This record gives sequence, structure tokens and C-alpha cells, in this order.
Amino acid sequence: MTMTTPWIAGCGLTAFGRHQDTSLEALAATAAREALLEAGLSPGRIGMAVFANALAARLTGSLTVGQDALAHVGLAGCAVLNVENACTSGSTAFHVAGMAIRSGEVDAALVVGAEKMFHPALGLIDSGKTLPDTLLGRVTPAGFALRASRHMDRFGTTAEQLAAVSVKNRRAAAGNPRAMMRDPITLADVLSAPMVVDPLTRLQCSPVADGAAAMVLVNDRLARELGARMRVRASVLTSGAYDQVADLSEWQTDTRTARIAYERAGITAEDLSVVECHDAFSIAEILHYEGLGLCPVGQGGRYAERLLAGEAGCTPVNPSGGLMSRGHPIGATGVAQIIEVARYLDAGPAPRTGALGLAHCMGGDKDADTKSCTIAIIERTAA
Repeated sequence: MTMTTPWIAGCGLTAFGRHQDTSLEALAATAAREALLEAGLSPGRIGMAVFANALAARLTGSLTVGQDALAHVGLAGCAVLNVENACTSGSTAFHVAGMAIRSGEVDAALVVGAEKMFHPALGLIDSGKTLPDTLLGRVTPAGFALRASRHMDRFGTTAEQLAAVSVKNRRAAAGNPRAMMRDPITLADVLSAPMVVDPLTRLQCSPVADGAAAMVLVNDRLARELGARMRVRASVLTSGAYDQVADLSEWQTDTRTARIAYERAGITAEDLSVVECHDAFSIAEILHYEGLGLCPVGQGGRYAERLLAGEAGCTPVNPSGGLMSRGHPIGATGVAQIIEVARYLDAGPAPRTGALGLAHCMGGDKDADTKSCTIAIIERTAA
């Protein structure tokens, strides 16, 4: 076995939203078939499948969902791995499949992320019902609200700057037919929306959604055969550093993961043409601007204003609409972000050989840090 580079050969993505009459398995199968068709590979050519889902075991008691879903597309006999890693479930599946390609274990791998969140048993999402933080009321919206308040206190970030993220991403979603929330909104709409946890209003929180995303990864040889153009320059998966004293106004894990990814890809933040990041809440995107090196620490609020105004010199962030407007079906999100980056590089405002995009995701909360963080850097090459 020899080392090789993973390439994205085909993608599949359902619309995100309420799919009341479609099962989790059917959503996943739809995305998987689309990815295989775009790649031009039959199910028999797939050596491994990695299936991401975060909530099915909790909501329905279903286990090994990947085998059930992928049987519908004729995938049989190969290894199927089921992955749960909170919001990074999908991007973790991508990372694992990429390792299988790099090592030479398989020539082609199928990555699928799928989630059904419109379910009466969903309730509030937290990082573990027995963790002290959760028992004391620090469920997900409250944790992000604390970060927003701290950033505002430390750096002077304003409510209008937080709201700018929502307005920008909703504007972007208007051009994305698969996005869940596409109607335009204003700063006044965001600020006057019902308060979830001060200072975050409902329009600053990502909506739950049903949906699925899939992609086929292949090695160098198959990439040449299939004419694949999207090369994976780097894929990084990390966990939090829980023993460090953390300030809620920044994520050190973001900075650390970005540094590793940039080093592996041999680039800097200035080389990026597009970023899709984990904007589960408006403050999250602002913190990610800073952690990814798009702007200095403390300047994320101003960067949101610059992006909303369309200022030159800013890297486009979440042109798909992001989680807040595209929707956030947890298991599918990480795969969808990478697909959105690849499609932007291939058909964005100015597609060009050598263009680079970054997909960032983050999941879970523990001791003022994240439980998981992923970054994938994709390069558009000549066919």
C-alpha cells in the first residue's frame, strides 16, 4: 500500500428543512445515490462507507443506521462505519474516510451524513445530561450567549454586529435552493426577534432541520480516471484542551486546529477564496473569523459588518447561507459544508485552478472548550 491523496469525485445533497414524510434512511439514500451518480461509480466500486448521525439512537433507538440506509443504494459487503461526534459527525466521517484513502486501504470511500431533527422527543440539545454544566442550565444556547456577552464586554462588540451575521447569511441563502431559510431579513428584524438567551435572539440561532449530504472520495489513480478536480489538501480533527484556563471570548481550539491545517496544506488564511464555518449562533461565526485568522482577535464584530457591506479584501464566509439559514441537521452539516466549499470553488464568482476553500466545524461543549473541531482545506485543480 502506498500513500495517496483523497479527491472528491462526486457529491449529493438534499434540501434541508422539514421532511415529515421521508425517513432518515431514505434521505441518506437519496444523497448517496446522487454522489455515486456524479462520481460515475457503481456501489460495487466502494471499498468503505462512513455514515454520520448524531441523534437517531437518542430519538428513535435506532442503531447501525448506516447499514440500513446504504443497503437501499446497493452497498453490500464492504466495511460500513457509523460515526457520532456531535456537530462534527459528518466532517469526522469525512476525515476517517480520507485516512482510509491516504493509507491505501481503499481506492474509493463513500461518506454520508444524515439527520432527522423534527421529532417530538428532541427537546433541548446539550453536551450530556449528566454533566454539571448541563445540570446547572448551560444548555447549548446559554453557552453561546455567555460567549457573546463576554466578547461584547471584552472587545466592545455590539448587538448590531452580532445581528449582521444573521442578515449576511440570510442574504446568501436566497441564492441557495437547498437552504431552509431564504426570506431576507434586516438588522431590525434580528434585534426585535424573540429573545432566546440574552443577547441572542431567535434569528441568531440555527434552526433544526432534516437533511442528508454525501460524497465519494477516491485516490489519485481513480481521480485521474474520473476527471476529479477537488483535491483534499488537509483534513484535521482535534478535541479541546480542557486543562487550560479558557476565556469565553475566544476558542483556542479554533486557533490550534487552523494552525495545524494551514501547516499541512502549506498555506495561510490569506490564500483562501472561501470559508464555510460553524455558525450555529451568530457569535460563533464572529469567534471563528478570529480563530481562523481572517481578522485579529477582537475584530470579529467589525469583520461581520465588513462582510455585510461587501467590502473588498474580505474572504467570503458562508456563501451557502451557513447553518443559520441553510439549516443544521447535525449529522449532515459537516459533509454539507465541504460540498458547499467544493461547489463554490467550481462554480463561484471566479472559478480558477489552484483556488482554495476551507470548511470548519465544531461540536460539543466541555469545560469552556469544544469537544471536537474539524477543518478541511480543498483545492480546485485542472481536470
